This record gives sequence, structure tokens and C-alpha cells, in this order.
Amino acid sequence: MTERRITEPRFDTTIHAALRLQLCAMLAEVDALDFSAAREDLDVSDSVLSKHVKVLADEGYVVITSRTSGGRARKRLALTSTGAQAYAGHVAELRRLIG
Repeated sequence: MTERRITEPRFDTTIHAALRLQLCAMLAEVDALDFSAAREDLDVSDSVLSKHVKVLADEGYVVITSRTSGGRARKRLALTSTGAQAYAGHVAELRRLIG
């Protein structure tokens, strides 16, 4: 029998900013996402997204990897396990607050 992990509700000020919350929600659904795809989906500039990604990366919530494809470097973003736990806890706290 596998142990079911219960997410503790925890408000996270790093994730709570609207754009970072949206980005975490997007990343929670995939293994990784191209920076350009995130930028387009969020309808923001490179510099705005970079600023928010840096905040999440500095907290250990997002990892940025680069790979070359067709002679161009492409950045990929992914939630770390710490980031996924923090996001789940934040969502649980929001649900608790509105519930």
C-alpha cells in the first residue's frame, strides 16, 4: 500500500504574485516548458518573465536548463520538487481561505 501524502496549506508570498502563480500553474502540468512558450502564454515580454523566473529560481522553485536546437539556445523551465510542494501548499491554502 502506498502512503498518501497530504499537502499542508501554506501561503507562499513568493508564488502568490499573479504572474508567478500563473507560471507555477503552467509548470505543474508539464515536465518542462520552453521559456518562449511560457512568455507567449502569459503575454509578457522576455524581461518581465525573466524577472519572475529569477525570483522562483532563487527560491529553489524553478530550474532553468538550456539546450541547443537548430543552432539556437533554448531555455526550458521546470518546477523542482520543492517548487511543486510549495505550489501545492499555496493552492491548498487559497482553497482553505475561500472554502
